[in-house]
Amino acid sequence: MASKLFVGSLSWDTTDQSLQDFFAKVGTVVSASVVFDKATNRSRGFGFVEFSSDDEAKKAIDQLNGQELDGRKINVSEAQPKTDRPRFERR
Repeated sequence: MASKLFVGSLSWDTTDQSLQDFFAKVGTVVSASVVFDKATNRSRGFGFVEFSSDDEAKKAIDQLNGQELDGRKINVSEAQPKTDRPRFERR
């Protein structure tokens, strides 16, 4: 298992800091980031949290999946590697 987690169903109000603070309850957070849309600079509703160990990441999934953060129930799972996909070409 990897120590990087995917966090879905985030509130528009969730920040990197609030995400980090929420996950710090279960272990040592190395990084926490909310993904933003480049065009609108608005949250895309998901983010990533990285822990210092696989055990802490598993504990976070077990304890925080389905919990409420900033008024929304979040989904926490192991992050999957980014896959290559064709780039969208504008005409």
